[in-house]
Amino acid sequence: MPLSSDSFTDSRAGRYLAALPVLVFLGAVLVAPVLALLAYAVAQSGQGSGIGGQAWGLSAWMAPLTDGYLRQRLLWTLLQAVLTTALALVLGVPMAWVLQRLEFAGRSAMQRTLLLPFVVPTLVVALGVLALLGPHGALARVFGVSVDSGAWLLLYGNLFFNLSVVVRPAMAALAGVNASQLAAARSLGATPWRAFWRLEWPLVRPAVLAACCLVFLYCFSGLGLALVLGGQQFATLEVEIYTLVAHELALGPASILALWVAAVGAWVTTLYARLASRSITPVRVQPLPRRIPSGRTETVLVLSMALVFMCFVLLPLVAIAQAAINSIATGWQVLVDGDTLLALGNTLRFCAVTVLASSVLGLLHGLAAQRWRWLRAFLFAPLVVSSVMVGFGLLVLYPRYSGSMVLLLAGYTLVAYPFVTQSVVAALDTMPTQWLAAARLLGASPWRAFWRVTLPLLVPALRRGAAFAAATAIGEFAVTLFLSRPEWTTLTTLIYQRLGRPGASNLADAMVLALLLLLLAYGIFRVLEGPVKKESPRA
Repeated sequence: MPLSSDSFTDSRAGRYLAALPVLVFLGAVLVAPVLALLAYAVAQSGQGSGIGGQAWGLSAWMAPLTDGYLRQRLLWTLLQAVLTTALALVLGVPMAWVLQRLEFAGRSAMQRTLLLPFVVPTLVVALGVLALLGPHGALARVFGVSVDSGAWLLLYGNLFFNLSVVVRPAMAALAGVNASQLAAARSLGATPWRAFWRLEWPLVRPAVLAACCLVFLYCFSGLGLALVLGGQQFATLEVEIYTLVAHELALGPASILALWVAAVGAWVTTLYARLASRSITPVRVQPLPRRIPSGRTETVLVLSMALVFMCFVLLPLVAIAQAAINSIATGWQVLVDGDTLLALGNTLRFCAVTVLASSVLGLLHGLAAQRWRWLRAFLFAPLVVSSVMVGFGLLVLYPRYSGSMVLLLAGYTLVAYPFVTQSVVAALDTMPTQWLAAARLLGASPWRAFWRVTLPLLVPALRRGAAFAAATAIGEFAVTLFLSRPEWTTLTTLIYQRLGRPGASNLADAMVLALLLLLLAYGIFRVLEGPVKKESPRA
């Protein structure tokens, strides 16, 4: 339930004070760069030659469909996103059901560990996949088996990141299923399988399909994994955009590809918003207590999901840790190297500023969205554009300030602050209105009621959102590649630089740096998120 009419945003000054900074920021850092890309592409459409030597014009705009090279890139980008989404759906829903319905040894640890993919930086995962499945990985050393195809490596890395994107919302939706309804279905003779399909799945489906939209979007517009694991043969559109800008200075063709990615992102984000609005479950339901697995089928299901969890969540992290430990003997010096200390300092500075800016913007956006419901649509605006498009768009719109620290941190904030906004909005929707009404009844002004009642109640939500914003800033890669200067190297760009150099010593350095980045990201996340809440005892 949203806040009552006596809230801080009830006053006109409060509404404008909350909304104006958010709208100005989004206009300058999101809307204007996208329009600049569009204007640049239109202006270039009558000049020179386009992609693959084509004359600019309508044919250049349709190049992703008509040019064989780009069509292959587009089809592969779509295919790897669709395959990852399908795999995450097939594996994620059974895992969510097992974790929500059954009690077994290690269940709580498994559930908590599913949070790690939200924290682990992209390049760390890429190195973990290589350390596990690559030519010199753990499987190659132990079993003599390695994966040489960048396609399979990319799909595996995508699944690590996105399996939990399906599992966690599905678990939340399953928790909203009323136990009395399931009991009634079972008393009428429905088998557990039939009860799931006829009762649970219709209630869970909107949340699961909304999560699938996010999985597709993350895979379609991701850069880090595709850049490191896919290779040139399996490069996605995001990699192609980066190559055109960074190596060929072909800004016109790159702008067209970026707009194609944004168009697909806008369509998928709209679908996600519609599905998410339907996935709201009743706040009060009779919960279904977890039970010990009974019968061979449930035992096999638990073991199967434990195997899936181990293969697609734990093994990449274990592999990167093992590879880093093995590399310490020859690569520990990198930890005290001047470049590493500079990158570490930059990473911490950028993270701190991003968390602060994201917390302020997220709080203001959440408060304004309570009064102006149309502002909720802007919650999903940063999802429409990828990090590559953010960096590229800012580069095109503000070329004179491409080496500006403010511009770099604005790009960081844009990709991080939606986590704070979503957390604040969710907290405001469930906040008890009677407490605020009592404060107003006792004579508190809307401003005083906000500072003494609303804001303290929002602190846990702000901490959760800030923790995810920090994890995003720590692992940010694409924006840094476009807007960073050599003296602003972060740990992610330093790892990428080491990977680009030949020699086993550089690979060892990259592994050690990846472990440092992983520990740093997880440590900051845990500090900001606060203590873990203990689960209520099983009924």
